[in-house]
Amino acid sequence: MSASVSSSPIISARPLLHVTVALLESAGLPACDLGPEHLEHFLYCGAAEAPTGLIGLEMYGADALLRSLVVTPAAREFGLGSALVVHAESYARSQGVRAMYLLTKAAERFFAQRGYQRITRAAAVPAIQATREFRQLCPDSAALMAKTL
Repeated sequence: MSASVSSSPIISARPLLHVTVALLESAGLPACDLGPEHLEHFLYCGAAEAPTGLIGLEMYGADALLRSLVVTPAAREFGLGSALVVHAESYARSQGVRAMYLLTKAAERFFAQRGYQRITRAAAVPAIQATREFRQLCPDSAALMAKTL
């Protein structure tokens, strides 16, 4: 992967379900709850059959949960994760989202460098607290982070 490819990745909407699940599971991210209806706000780059990166949002009016971000090992270190986050934030803003939330066990530093701040679980808005990811899929030890868009 060249630097020019990563600086302006082609990002497409609605990845294939089986590919999405496999990519998320390969990175140790939750995917057991995903169905085709969940992919409405998922974006990917690369080929549909073998994306190099993927990001997924769950939209709740003015709030969104960034529930998945994964970049294949071969495509890391080229800025693809950052490009996906920027694109997802822009997409979310265009949908009327004013705040993004996420839960992470391993990427707190990555998201902090992109303006996300750690908050207490009690500080999350009710819509985010009601998500399956918040209630069941991510452990209480996962950092909850938020960013105003």
